[in-house]
Amino acid sequence: MWRSFVERVRKTLAMLGILGGLALMPTSAFSQTVRSVDRGVSPADKCAGLVNFQIPDSGMAITKAESVPTAPPNTIKPSPFSPSMIPVAVPSYCRAEGIIRQRTGAGGNPYAIGFAIALPDSWSGQFLFQGGGGLNGSVQPPYGTAAAGDTPALARGMAVVSTDSGHKGAVFDSSFMKDQQASLDFAQTAVGRVTVVAKAIIAHYYGQPARRSYFAGCSTGGREGMLASQRYPLYFDGVVSGDPAMNTGYSSLGLAWAAVVFNQIAPKDHSGKPVASQDYSPSDRKLLIDSLLEACDSLDGLKDGMIFNLQACHFDPAVLTCKGQKSGTCLTSQQVDALKSAFAGPKDSRGHEVYAPFPYDTGVGAESPNSIPGFLPSSSGFSPFPRNFSLQINVDEREAAADGDAMQRLTDTNLWTNLSTFSGHGGKLLFYHGDSDPWFSPLATFDYYNRLTQDNGGEEEVRGWSRLFFVPGMSHCGGGPATLDHFDLLSAAVDWVEKGMAPDFVVATGTDFPGRSRPLCAYPAYAHYKGQGNTEDAANFECLAGGPIR
Repeated sequence: MWRSFVERVRKTLAMLGILGGLALMPTSAFSQTVRSVDRGVSPADKCAGLVNFQIPDSGMAITKAESVPTAPPNTIKPSPFSPSMIPVAVPSYCRAEGIIRQRTGAGGNPYAIGFAIALPDSWSGQFLFQGGGGLNGSVQPPYGTAAAGDTPALARGMAVVSTDSGHKGAVFDSSFMKDQQASLDFAQTAVGRVTVVAKAIIAHYYGQPARRSYFAGCSTGGREGMLASQRYPLYFDGVVSGDPAMNTGYSSLGLAWAAVVFNQIAPKDHSGKPVASQDYSPSDRKLLIDSLLEACDSLDGLKDGMIFNLQACHFDPAVLTCKGQKSGTCLTSQQVDALKSAFAGPKDSRGHEVYAPFPYDTGVGAESPNSIPGFLPSSSGFSPFPRNFSLQINVDEREAAADGDAMQRLTDTNLWTNLSTFSGHGGKLLFYHGDSDPWFSPLATFDYYNRLTQDNGGEEEVRGWSRLFFVPGMSHCGGGPATLDHFDLLSAAVDWVEKGMAPDFVVATGTDFPGRSRPLCAYPAYAHYKGQGNTEDAANFECLAGGPIR
């Protein structure tokens, strides 16, 4: 079915005289700016005409197409959830919205793969697939902001597509999973179908295919990026995968484990339910972070409130154990044991690690009404942990449930490491992960990268096409009380693919430390202060080789 669909697209484009086949591989380079080949047609009319474009037997229909004028800097949000505006101008473009395979599904509900594609008037010849988030369910504006620094992909002249992955609903509404095809679309299929359709639209609109194709996303978008490299190895030249939600059944077990551990030491309310938000007072949280910084901050050559040498940080909260009465300068043995057990993660009855540990980092005690709190139970009541009041958890049973969950198996991108076809055609894969991510441990992403390295010829071989970047202090995909979470890995991917410039580091900035910049070094290196020069300037840091994380 899928191969016949792709072949029909190829034949359609061939009949149109645009190209002999669908460009799933990079084509020869052409001019950096490509304008409409229809010289006598205005951009507005050309855009409006897209509603007539069809791919026979594909089930694709463009429902709306309109020209969008240039937007000045700081006038549009990249998404309804974004706390900030796009800081640069977004040049004029054609925005087309469409659906693929509209149908009536389980329960009589309507389904289709929805998408939106932005086609800039001045096109760079590049295509970017914008990853989603949560359980998707809505088509986000196709700007391409993930790990793109100040300049979204659209503002660079890239054509950008986004999708709801096959269903409508709130970001964590899982009701679509009652429908077989909607489940398959979310788990795997939508990425492939939308890519093929988007490339066909691009080739039709500009008269030639995209010369390079990229994918960038975080969280679910990070999982989709991994999916792109694993299931569709010839579709993309460069992939940027951030904080990937790659094995949610097991990460959820990790959070459930931590919740129970913290419940066990929590005071009880009038009904006997644990109140985990009272496990650690504000002074306890401050003591933990201050002690962590005292132990690990200077390991990168400078005390600056950030931990860059994650490999060498072996903080043990046992040093905080009270030797007498509880005070503001120590933690009870119960508090210490809970920290060690929760951060270590769950193990089954055989001692097997079910989910990766969480590292101690500056954001683990974060509390903010505007961002995800840290790994510790939040006194505000908002927490990354599942809402439960259980005092016990059977890890073996929960592990067996995750092992037997069909949706977990479909969405899991943690196991597949054979990327020989992706790397063999020149594909480049960049990972990044916040060290203070409370939902998905950065050490889980490291474990995947480590296995990827082992299974593909070793570190030297894999560094020729894949790199991993840890982001100190960063929460899930951004934010945190002490982080530099603003960086441009999209340019790094493009430069690697198109210029052969492998990224040893990217420069990061952030609102937590105005005027400060640091290099984010590709693992296993870390940013180390050279010992002289402005301590706020990334130019005075170097990437030094670090040891293994664990």
